[in-house]
Amino acid sequence: MTNDFLIIGGGIAGISAAARLSHLGSVTVLEAEDHLAHHASGRSAALFEPNYGLAPVVALSRASEDHHRHANGGVLSPRGLLLVAGADEAAPFAADCDVLGLHDIPVDEAQAMVPILDRAKVALAAHADHAWDIDTDLLIQNFVREAKANGGQVLTRARVTAIVRDGGIWRVTSPAGDHEGRILVNAGGAWADEVAAMAGLAPLGFTPLRRSMARIPAPGGHDPARWPMMMGTGETWYAKPDAGALIVSPAEEHPSHPHDAWADDMVLAEGLARYEEMVTEPVTRLLASWAGLRTFAPDRVLVIGPDPAVPSFFWLAGQGGYGFQTAPAASRLAADLLGGGSPEIDAETITALSPKRFA
Repeated sequence: MTNDFLIIGGGIAGISAAARLSHLGSVTVLEAEDHLAHHASGRSAALFEPNYGLAPVVALSRASEDHHRHANGGVLSPRGLLLVAGADEAAPFAADCDVLGLHDIPVDEAQAMVPILDRAKVALAAHADHAWDIDTDLLIQNFVREAKANGGQVLTRARVTAIVRDGGIWRVTSPAGDHEGRILVNAGGAWADEVAAMAGLAPLGFTPLRRSMARIPAPGGHDPARWPMMMGTGETWYAKPDAGALIVSPAEEHPSHPHDAWADDMVLAEGLARYEEMVTEPVTRLLASWAGLRTFAPDRVLVIGPDPAVPSFFWLAGQGGYGFQTAPAASRLAADLLGGGSPEIDAETITALSPKRFA
């Protein structure tokens, strides 16, 4: 059987695209790992912050909000965002407030939100309510159900080993069998350039960047469930409540290669030290640690659109750290472009997202 759409990659990009495209024709998703969302999608901080990123990213995030809030009952819950800084960080603090749309609050108010903040170290604080937790598993499952309800196939343990274009049909080899499709959607995440190379197309220069995470016990016996996400100026660290504990990240961006990433212990220790500088409770042990790859195009903007040389090869890659929050609008745009619909996103943003910008 020749699919209308053959999607490589079972992260949030590929799965959301499958749901949208299943309304237009037959769809098969090929995911290399044993389960969906194994790599970047499965290691996300799971926050919806619509002001985070460059202008085209922000446009996609804002266009995704209604879906996140209402589709299938919604996947968002209140979190909030708190920025804290020392007295010598006034300039970067002001810059972050401007970009993220935060408003200054007294340090006493910040400490009321997060009791472990160290008044001797925290001199500046800013807050906003416009940040929400995303139930990422629910979002993925909602898209999977939509795709399958329309006859879509989602196959795991299907690592692609060869791609051939023959007479206008893409033929893809994997351990889950050989598959054909009229349109090949590259949602390969950190492997997007490798997928392109297998298909005989020029890579676009994606760079996977490692980000490490640690899960620590609730500091000082507090219940952090209602704490906002905290971050240092310049995103040098962040901390977020997670099921009765706290996840802390050094927010590093270390160039890597496509692989199953793991945390760098030294980088993690440095990030935890930056977090500890602002709080009264030291980190005495880790519950777990891990890392993910946030893969960016050279200009740090997603790539969504047909390849200029071979239009039946469709790029849906470069989500970086914005995959979940942009997925509803990014997948909608992909379906509109492939199905000839009228995109809701403005023409300027569509141009900024197109792979033609690298031609």
